[in-house]
Amino acid sequence: MEPTSLVARVLAGDQDAERELYDTHVDRVYRLVYRMVGDGELAADYTQDTFIRTFERLAGFRGESALSTWITSIAISVVYNGQRKVKRLRAREIDLEHADRLATPSREGDPDLKLKLAAAIEELPTGYRTVFLMHDVEGFTHLEIGSALGIQEGTSKAQLSRARAKLRQQLAQYAGDLAS
Repeated sequence: MEPTSLVARVLAGDQDAERELYDTHVDRVYRLVYRMVGDGELAADYTQDTFIRTFERLAGFRGESALSTWITSIAISVVYNGQRKVKRLRAREIDLEHADRLATPSREGDPDLKLKLAAAIEELPTGYRTVFLMHDVEGFTHLEIGSALGIQEGTSKAQLSRARAKLRQQLAQYAGDLAS
């Protein structure tokens, strides 16, 4: 079905069209959001917020980009705003490293490479991380990323290249782990 006719049906109050729009896009939005925040509960909340805002703003969809790209830009905005709020709340929390230890021995084991990769991705600057996750993990094109983030296609390519370089640099020390 043509996205513009689906949008028109939703705007006309067709609940089946609302369900179709949601079902078509929810999995991709959730995967991207989950990879950006790394927390299933937050990802579910942000995904729900994304669709609330999508339906609230649907009348403003002009069709200048794909509907999926437009929804993705809303999701990214929801994540960025939500993460700022989470960061403020966490700044008020007490770091558990400064809490008194119980009698349990600490574990000094080295986490597996998957955790190291996740941590390295998390350390990337926000723009690099977003482009990396959208392109290399979720399969968005640079044109779609540029449209969703409001940046040039070339900027998306440059940020992806820089993200990959930073990840290579951060993970180079673990290259021996792969050989053994």
